[in-house]
Amino acid sequence: MRRRFLRLALGIFFSCLVPTTVAQAPSREVCPRGVVGGQVPEPADLRSRAGALRVELSYREFTDTQGLVRYCYIDKDGRQSPTLRVKPGDQVTLILRNEVLRSEVSHTESPALAVQPHSMADHADVAKSCVGGQMTAASTNLHFHGLTIPPVCHQDDTLNTFVQPSADPFEYSFKIPPDQPPGLYWYHPHVHGFTKTQVLGGASGALIVEGIEAANREVSGLPERVLVIRDQELIHPDAPPEQTDSMPPPQVLRDAEGDILNSGTGSGKPAKDLSINFVPVPYPKYQPAVIAMKPLERQLWRILNASAITYLDLQLLFNDRPQNVGVVALDGIPINHNGNETQSLVWKRHLLIPPAGRVEFVVKGPKPGVHASLVTRSVDTGPAGENDPTRPLATIVTSDDSPDVQSRLQDSPADVNTPSIVPLKNVTPVRMRKLYFSEAPADPRNPSSPTVFYLTVEGATPAPFDPKSPLPNLTVNQGDVEDWVIENRTKELHDFHIHQIHFQLLQWNGVPVDEPYLRDTVNVAYWDGTSSVYPSVKLRMDFRNPSIVGTFVYHCHLLEHEDGGMMGAIRVQPRPANPQPGRSTHNAGHSSL
Repeated sequence: MRRRFLRLALGIFFSCLVPTTVAQAPSREVCPRGVVGGQVPEPADLRSRAGALRVELSYREFTDTQGLVRYCYIDKDGRQSPTLRVKPGDQVTLILRNEVLRSEVSHTESPALAVQPHSMADHADVAKSCVGGQMTAASTNLHFHGLTIPPVCHQDDTLNTFVQPSADPFEYSFKIPPDQPPGLYWYHPHVHGFTKTQVLGGASGALIVEGIEAANREVSGLPERVLVIRDQELIHPDAPPEQTDSMPPPQVLRDAEGDILNSGTGSGKPAKDLSINFVPVPYPKYQPAVIAMKPLERQLWRILNASAITYLDLQLLFNDRPQNVGVVALDGIPINHNGNETQSLVWKRHLLIPPAGRVEFVVKGPKPGVHASLVTRSVDTGPAGENDPTRPLATIVTSDDSPDVQSRLQDSPADVNTPSIVPLKNVTPVRMRKLYFSEAPADPRNPSSPTVFYLTVEGATPAPFDPKSPLPNLTVNQGDVEDWVIENRTKELHDFHIHQIHFQLLQWNGVPVDEPYLRDTVNVAYWDGTSSVYPSVKLRMDFRNPSIVGTFVYHCHLLEHEDGGMMGAIRVQPRPANPQPGRSTHNAGHSSL
C-alpha cells in the first residue's frame, strides 16, 4: 500500500484580431482554435514594466460550425489568453470587459442551483464594495488561482463580483505579494454554477511570477515553454473508438449528466477532447500537435492543466521509452521552498496533474532521428468518474533550424531575500478538522436523476453550497495553522482545492509521508463502495499570511462537481490581540473536530 501511495502521491507533483464592439459578424471566428496536427504556438507574453502591469481583456463567446460554444479572453491587440508575467511586489491593473451577447447564452443550470440567479448584492456590506448583481450564464469574473492576494472586491473576490455584459469595464487592482514564490499560476472565471461551461469553453490563461531561476539555479539560462492543456466537448462525439487490437472497443456508458463513465480499460471514448495551447487533439484519431525544439536542448516546461474535469498523467517518450524529467516546481511553488533547500530537482517518469494543477520541469530534447512524443496515460477515476484514456498530445520534432522560444530565464540572476518564515512542516497545528466529499441523486426516488455534490464539515448536515448564505462554513483566525483530513465517500476521484493558500500533504490513506512540497490542489482517491475506511488525505493548512483575511472558498476542482454544490466558504478573521493556542471558532451548525 505504501509503495502504491508513493507512486500516486509523488505523481501528483508531476494541464484573431476581433472587433472591439460587442456585435460580431457571424462569419468572424472569435476564440480561434489551431489546426489539428499543427505546431504548438506560444501564448503572447504581457510583461510588467517598472513595477507595474496594466492589461485590458475582453471576455467573449463564439459558437462554431458544429454548435460547440467557446469562451475566451482577448487582449486589446487581439491575442487570446496572453500569459501575464509579473514580479514579486508588482502592481497589477486588469480591466475586464464582458462582451458576451446575452441573447446567445442559453446554457442550463445544475439541478443543485435551481434557486439561481443569485443576488449577492442583497447583503449591505457587499453592496458597498462589490459589483454584485445576478449570477447568470452571461456573468463572468476572474480568479487568480494560487496567488496570496486579498479575497476582496477588485482583487480576488469570487463570491460577490459578477461582471455583466451590460456593465462598465471592471477594474481588478492588486499587488503581487513581495514574498509570492516564483512559479506558474493562472487566471480563469469563477461564477458558481457556470464555471465548468466557461472553463471548458477555453476561458483561461497562465500567470507567471518571475524569478524561479533565482530560487533554483538549476534552471538558470534555460529557454522556457508555457503549455496550457485544456479540455473541451468532443468534436466527433458520434465516432466509435478506433480498435487497436483484437478486442472490441469497450461499451460507452454515461452518467445522469451525460458524461462518459470510466471504462476501466485505459481506452475507449474519452469524456472530453484535449488541446495544447488551443491546438486540438481530437478523438478518435488523436492526431498529435507538434512541438519543435533543437536536438538535445534543455528547456523548462511550465505545464498547466486548465481542464474543467480531465486528469492528466503526462509522460515523455523517446522511441516509446519513458524518459526522466526534472521537476522544479509544483502548483507555483519551487520544490526547494518550505525548508527543503537541499533538493533542487525531483526526477520523475510520469506526472499526474489533476485539474487546476501545475508542474514545471526540465526537459532534454531527443537526438536527431529519435521518435519523441508527449502523451497522457489513462487515469483510473473510479466507476463513477469520467473516462480519461491513454492518448498522445504532441510529437516532438527536433531540428538545428528550430526557432528559439520567445522567453529565456536569466543566466546570472540576482540573489533573492528568502522570507524568514518557519517552514509549514515544522509548525504545530492549533486544531484538527475533518471534511468529506459525498454525492446523492437530486431526486432521492430516482437514482438515475442528476447528481448533487457535497463537501461537508464533519458534524454538519450535507448540503450543496449556497452562495446566498451570509454565513461561512468554517471560521479561522489569521495566523493559525490547522490539519485537515479530507475523506472521499464517493466512487469517483475528487480534486481538493482552496483559494488564497497552499498546504502540505502529510498522509495518504492514513500512511504518513515525508514530502515537504507545497501545493494548492490534491487528488483524493475514490471509495470502492465496500471498505469500512474511506480514502483520505491529511493536509497542513497555512493561514498565517495576513493578506488572506476575508471570505473565500474551498471546493473540488472538477468544475462540474463545484458547480453542482461541492464547495464551502471559509472566513479568515483578523488575528486576535491575545490569541489562545488551540482556540477553535466556528458557526452554529458547522462543527470542527
